[in-house]
Amino acid sequence: GGEPVAAGGEDAGPGPYDFLLAGLGACTSMTMRLYADRKSLPLDRVTVTLKHSKIYAKDCAECDTREGMLDQIERDIAIDGALDAEQRKKLMEIADKCPVHRTLTSEIRIVTKAVG
Repeated sequence: GGEPVAAGGEDAGPGPYDFLLAGLGACTSMTMRLYADRKSLPLDRVTVTLKHSKIYAKDCAECDTREGMLDQIERDIAIDGALDAEQRKKLMEIADKCPVHRTLTSEIRIVTKAVG
């Protein structure tokens, strides 16, 4: 079953954060791919590896939040292709411009209402 381990399941199915990371990963690689194609860069493959964790706010020097816990997503990007250092640097900058990245790093307002 897809139940979490705590509920007695074997943690088979993806959890909500897995979907969140999948969205960020897909968005990152697609954005980099589109840029590479537009600039005719020899990009063979982009591999995005993501890990979500909770960290203490006090351990993050560049974070606005100063107390309690905050979410951290580690994003490792492997770029395969005959690219020079400048092209690789540009592609890494483009990674941060993917729409999902922008959404996750901005203030998010969620409006909830009951329907029916």
